[in-house]
Amino acid sequence: MMQPQNRRDFLKTSIVGAFASGLSPTLSLGRETVRKQPNVVILFIDDLGYGDIACFGNERIPTPHIDSLADRGAKCTMSYITNPPCSPSRCSLMTGMYAQRFGKSGMARGLPIPEDHPTLAEFMRDAGYVTGQVGKWDIGSNGQGPHQRGFMEVARNAPGSQYDRQREDGSYVYLTDLDGDYMAEFVERNADNPFFLYFSPFAVHSKVANTPQHYRDRIPGGNGTAYEGAVLAVDDAVGKLLAMLKKHGLEDDTLILFTGDNGANRTEGGSSEPYRGGKNKDTQQEGWVHTPTIVTWPGTVPADITFEGMIGTIDFYATVAEAASKPLPVRCDGKSLLPYLKGDKQGDVHEYIFWHNADPTDEPRRNLYAVRWKNWRLIKHPDGWHLYDLKKDPKEIRNQAAKHPDVVANMREQYDAFVATLPPLKPSADYKGGGQVPKGWGWEIGDGRS
Repeated sequence: MMQPQNRRDFLKTSIVGAFASGLSPTLSLGRETVRKQPNVVILFIDDLGYGDIACFGNERIPTPHIDSLADRGAKCTMSYITNPPCSPSRCSLMTGMYAQRFGKSGMARGLPIPEDHPTLAEFMRDAGYVTGQVGKWDIGSNGQGPHQRGFMEVARNAPGSQYDRQREDGSYVYLTDLDGDYMAEFVERNADNPFFLYFSPFAVHSKVANTPQHYRDRIPGGNGTAYEGAVLAVDDAVGKLLAMLKKHGLEDDTLILFTGDNGANRTEGGSSEPYRGGKNKDTQQEGWVHTPTIVTWPGTVPADITFEGMIGTIDFYATVAEAASKPLPVRCDGKSLLPYLKGDKQGDVHEYIFWHNADPTDEPRRNLYAVRWKNWRLIKHPDGWHLYDLKKDPKEIRNQAAKHPDVVANMREQYDAFVATLPPLKPSADYKGGGQVPKGWGWEIGDGRS
């Protein structure tokens, strides 16, 4: 890994090297050239429930900055993660494939992601982008930290408790506030170069009891819960990002994809409405895998639209690849969302989405065997396969399997065919915290290759 160095020298070296290798002329500092290659930001919020933000129906938590993304882009109402919970979900996002393709299922924490398949960060680095990561990693093995898998700039993990982090002068800052500052700093430094920023905060994961009181006080009525305040803090962090994009005139030149890594943390106060279930309890229900998703790219994605086609976070990689005008690696399962959001294509992006999540060493509640098709969700329970019509029955109260054996047979056939393509599933590997986000304060600069 390259040692931290003067930012100006680092950019000079990177730009010269990129031109020498013929990566992309869009690293030119001229703004008109940069516009040919959009900036890309992925906002991947931990345990954010479908019903946790205002534009997806929450009537208590004001989320004006996140809502503004929906106002200026597409709200995707049938969006899924394919590999719950957090670690496999992140691996699927960063590889653009079902994590089961390389044996990762259940938590399987510490299992390496493929060395012969570029992560999204490596893909964007090689496309001429400055790549940056802020927040939680939880991807790959001990030797596969963000610097080793394509990220050139990594915000260090400041010392302190889970959410209260200590500044260099001894004062403390709420971690989500610090994350927002980091995002703004990254944009400020790279405003004249195409950049890819991956923001994956710890919020609103768990242990939110120390959410600052001023966030709780901003909930209407002044009686907000710690969880509601934590969601509001995430919205403020997004606001810092958007303000910096506006300052540099980059709002129309930036593709933003917003979603959660899995469903609501209901024990902390998260909401899956109008669905049921989520993290910890009721993981077999729709709320654990159905996430709120927004895609914003002014001038390309129409403003203030709702897209109801079935998509997954595995599609983010392909979407970003199309935006960067680069061919998609062959092993990706995802498809670009752009033709659907622009109206060039209609219907579901994926006809079927599968969940085959099992780890014999993991907690049984994380095992999930299910498939989605049209309005139907088929899921395996101890007493057999249950079938639900999510359009008529989003709470999954009425099992329709006996009434629609033809639907069950078709979905089972598709599911079994998918499972037959998978290698043997692997358990968790040795994982001692290596290969993670560097500790300290500020940023660590590298080349994303070490």
